[in-house]
Amino acid sequence: MNKQLIAFWRTLLDSIRDLAPIILVVAFFQAVILQQSLPNPLQIGYGALLVLIGLSLFVRGLELGLFPIGEAMAHSLARKGSLFWLFVFAFTLGFGTTVAEPALIAVAEEASEVAASEGVIASDEESLESYADGLRYTVALSVGFAIVLGVLRIIKGWPIQYFIGAGYAGIVILTGFAPKEIIGIAYDSGGVTTSTITVPLVTALGVGLASSIKGRNPMIDGFGLIAFASLTPMIFVMAYGMLI
Repeated sequence: MNKQLIAFWRTLLDSIRDLAPIILVVAFFQAVILQQSLPNPLQIGYGALLVLIGLSLFVRGLELGLFPIGEAMAHSLARKGSLFWLFVFAFTLGFGTTVAEPALIAVAEEASEVAASEGVIASDEESLESYADGLRYTVALSVGFAIVLGVLRIIKGWPIQYFIGAGYAGIVILTGFAPKEIIGIAYDSGGVTTSTITVPLVTALGVGLASSIKGRNPMIDGFGLIAFASLTPMIFVMAYGMLI
């Protein structure tokens, strides 16, 4: 119990250190640039305290739960030697953690409202929901595909730079053909996929898998899955815009 409290206290101190620059920047602009006092300082302080505690608990939970289970499942599936189940796990991990991502839901809903205001789609509730869901599932499918591709790369030992270079070349080419209304959404979709749930699980999967395969270096081969997860949604969403 004492060890857990000490570990949580260290995590809390790390969270304070991480949030301090943000607080200092906001305070500087509020006091020096805007020259205004903070509205509802007690409420803001209470909210900041909750964010601090929540962030500390979340990070500690990742250390205790998500990282170990991601690495353990990667080890187990690698030892079992079944590529099918390894790919199924990789796809469902990428799809499942992305489709329910709050940031992606927010971007998809905002995109549907803007599309309706510009006459791209109808403004009724069914059309708005269908457009938003289409974006969400397209991004989720792209992340699932990206994780499968990343796992295959680790197994085969292929250099990551070739995939990244080809991917961004594809993005540049598609940008010239995709509807202008979808380009910004596609580029933003690459960022919202790197969520606080997806990143630790996918990273643990890559490191655990690289550690389980003879001849693979976890530092060299275990990382890079997040780059795929950020890259493929841009391609898939632009293709979705060209089709839909």
